[in-house]
Amino acid sequence: MVLAWLMACGGPPVPKAPETGDLSVEIHPGAAAPKKPEGACWAQDVAPLVIETVTEQVQVAPEERGPDGAVIRPAAFRSDTRQKIVQERTEIWFQAPCPEEFTVAFIASLQRALKARGLYLAPVTGVMDGATSAAVQKFQAERGLDSAKLSLAAARQLGLIAGDFTR
Repeated sequence: MVLAWLMACGGPPVPKAPETGDLSVEIHPGAAAPKKPEGACWAQDVAPLVIETVTEQVQVAPEERGPDGAVIRPAAFRSDTRQKIVQERTEIWFQAPCPEEFTVAFIASLQRALKARGLYLAPVTGVMDGATSAAVQKFQAERGLDSAKLSLAAARQLGLIAGDFTR
């Protein structure tokens, strides 16, 4: 009876985990940084050429069947492999925290935020080193921005910079 009563009681709703934001919407292709918003800082990177290898089986001879329908000789195939460009190499720009924001305290907070997500395994040093850049790239690549340079949107998602509620 107590068990039935406990099962009927619904606890408080469980909050949903924050959704993964799409950082690819922050990318601006081009040779120069966008002019707006005024006073914004921008990071430049290169989206690499992406090539896909496609392998297809092409029939070179059909199967042969006897008068009774039995297969006398199976069909013959060959493999054709070719490469296809999926994405051209492109210069990209995205908003980034301004250089003066990259203090020892800010970078240490960045490292802690990445460590909490299991992406940064090195000690917290407050130095923007290779391990930190690699963790930033992994965090951002999962969200559509394959760059080791920290974007402003990723810094917001990590809770390092106040959100932009003007959109």
